[in-house]
Amino acid sequence: MNKLVLAAAALLAAAPVGAAAASPLEGVWTNPKRSVTVRIAPCGQQLCGRVIAASAKARTDAAQSGTRSLVGTTILSGLSPAGANKWRGRVFMPKANRRATANLSLTARNRLNVEGCVLSVLCKSQTWSRVS
Repeated sequence: MNKLVLAAAALLAAAPVGAAAASPLEGVWTNPKRSVTVRIAPCGQQLCGRVIAASAKARTDAAQSGTRSLVGTTILSGLSPAGANKWRGRVFMPKANRRATANLSLTARNRLNVEGCVLSVLCKSQTWSRVS
Protein backbone atom coordinates (compact mmCIF):
# COMPACT_ATOMS: atom_id res chain seq x y z
CA MET A 1 0.00 0.00 0.00
CA ASN A 2 2.84 2.42 0.82
CA LYS A 3 4.35 1.84 -2.64
CA LEU A 4 1.01 2.75 -4.23
CA VAL A 5 0.78 5.99 -2.24
CA LEU A 6 4.38 6.87 -3.12
CA ALA A 7 3.75 6.18 -6.81
CA ALA A 8 0.63 8.38 -6.81
CA ALA A 9 2.51 11.18 -5.05
CA ALA A 10 5.33 10.94 -7.59
CA LEU A 11 2.86 11.15 -10.48
CA LEU A 12 1.20 14.21 -8.98
CA ALA A 13 4.53 15.91 -8.40
CA ALA A 14 5.57 15.26 -12.01
CA ALA A 15 2.27 16.47 -13.52
CA PRO A 16 2.51 19.81 -15.34
CA VAL A 17 1.12 22.75 -13.46
CA GLY A 18 -1.63 24.64 -15.30
CA ALA A 19 -0.63 27.97 -16.81
CA ALA A 20 -1.37 31.00 -14.71
CA ALA A 21 -4.29 33.10 -15.89
CA ALA A 22 -3.28 35.86 -18.24
CA SER A 23 -3.43 39.37 -16.87
CA PRO A 24 -6.07 41.65 -18.44
CA LEU A 25 -3.18 44.05 -19.04
CA GLU A 26 -1.50 41.67 -21.50
CA GLY A 27 -1.85 42.47 -25.17
CA VAL A 28 -0.98 45.10 -27.74
CA TRP A 29 -1.66 48.75 -26.95
CA THR A 30 -1.19 52.07 -28.76
CA ASN A 31 -0.87 55.65 -27.54
CA PRO A 32 -3.47 58.35 -28.40
CA LYS A 33 -1.58 59.53 -31.51
CA ARG A 34 -1.09 55.91 -32.62
CA SER A 35 2.58 56.73 -33.08
CA VAL A 36 3.84 53.96 -30.77
CA THR A 37 2.58 50.40 -30.34
CA VAL A 38 3.55 48.41 -27.24
CA ARG A 39 3.14 44.71 -26.41
CA ILE A 40 2.60 44.06 -22.70
CA ALA A 41 3.55 40.52 -21.72
CA PRO A 42 5.07 38.56 -18.84
CA CYS A 43 8.72 39.19 -17.98
CA GLY A 44 9.49 36.67 -15.30
CA GLN A 45 7.07 37.15 -12.40
CA GLN A 46 6.07 40.64 -13.55
CA LEU A 47 4.84 42.30 -16.75
CA CYS A 48 6.70 44.58 -19.10
CA GLY A 49 5.91 46.52 -22.25
CA ARG A 50 8.15 46.59 -25.31
CA VAL A 51 7.75 48.86 -28.34
CA ILE A 52 6.86 46.72 -31.37
CA ALA A 53 6.14 49.54 -33.85
CA ALA A 54 6.69 53.29 -34.03
CA SER A 55 6.09 56.05 -36.55
CA ALA A 56 9.04 57.73 -38.25
CA LYS A 57 8.45 60.88 -36.17
CA ALA A 58 8.39 58.93 -32.90
CA ARG A 59 11.63 57.13 -33.86
CA THR A 60 13.27 60.45 -34.80
CA ASP A 61 12.13 62.19 -31.60
CA ALA A 62 13.45 59.30 -29.50
CA ALA A 63 16.77 59.25 -31.38
CA GLN A 64 17.22 63.00 -30.84
CA SER A 65 16.77 62.41 -27.11
CA GLY A 66 19.30 59.57 -27.00
CA THR A 67 17.24 56.42 -27.66
CA ARG A 68 18.96 54.86 -30.66
CA SER A 69 16.35 52.28 -31.59
CA LEU A 70 12.84 52.90 -30.28
CA VAL A 71 11.42 49.65 -31.68
CA GLY A 72 12.50 46.90 -29.30
CA THR A 73 12.91 49.24 -26.32
CA THR A 74 11.28 48.15 -23.08
CA ILE A 75 9.31 51.19 -21.94
CA LEU A 76 7.28 49.55 -19.16
CA SER A 77 9.03 47.32 -16.63
CA GLY A 78 8.49 45.68 -13.27
CA LEU A 79 4.70 45.94 -13.52
CA SER A 80 3.03 44.34 -10.50
CA PRO A 81 -0.59 44.37 -9.36
CA ALA A 82 -1.43 47.34 -7.14
CA GLY A 83 -5.16 46.82 -6.63
CA ALA A 84 -8.18 45.98 -8.75
CA ASN A 85 -7.24 46.68 -12.40
CA LYS A 86 -4.17 48.66 -11.28
CA TRP A 87 -0.45 48.05 -11.72
CA ARG A 88 2.69 49.84 -10.59
CA GLY A 89 6.19 49.71 -12.03
CA ARG A 90 8.59 51.83 -14.08
CA VAL A 91 8.14 53.69 -17.34
CA PHE A 92 10.82 54.88 -19.75
CA MET A 93 9.86 58.04 -21.63
CA PRO A 94 12.00 57.97 -24.81
CA LYS A 95 11.21 61.53 -25.89
CA ALA A 96 12.53 62.85 -22.56
CA ASN A 97 15.09 60.03 -22.11
CA ARG A 98 13.90 59.59 -18.50
CA ARG A 99 12.62 56.80 -16.28
CA ALA A 100 9.76 57.38 -13.89
CA THR A 101 7.33 55.61 -11.62
CA ALA A 102 4.48 54.11 -13.62
CA ASN A 103 0.89 53.79 -12.50
CA LEU A 104 -1.41 51.94 -14.87
CA SER A 105 -5.15 51.45 -14.54
CA LEU A 106 -7.47 49.56 -16.80
CA THR A 107 -10.47 51.88 -17.12
CA ALA A 108 -12.33 49.63 -19.57
CA ARG A 109 -11.48 46.36 -21.32
CA ASN A 110 -9.77 48.26 -24.15
CA ARG A 111 -8.72 51.47 -22.37
CA LEU A 112 -5.57 51.82 -20.29
CA ASN A 113 -4.53 54.93 -18.38
CA VAL A 114 -0.72 55.12 -18.25
CA GLU A 115 0.77 57.66 -15.86
CA GLY A 116 4.45 58.44 -15.37
CA CYS A 117 5.60 60.48 -12.36
CA VAL A 118 9.03 61.96 -11.67
CA LEU A 119 9.63 62.79 -8.00
CA SER A 120 5.97 61.84 -7.34
CA VAL A 121 5.02 65.39 -8.32
CA LEU A 122 5.62 65.86 -12.03
CA CYS A 123 3.14 63.51 -13.66
CA LYS A 124 1.95 62.97 -17.21
CA SER A 125 -0.71 60.53 -18.31
CA GLN A 126 -2.12 59.12 -21.52
CA THR A 127 -5.01 56.82 -22.30
CA TRP A 128 -3.89 53.96 -24.51
CA SER A 129 -6.20 51.82 -26.63
CA ARG A 130 -6.00 48.06 -27.05
CA VAL A 131 -5.00 47.00 -30.56
CA SER A 132 -5.48 43.27 -30.00
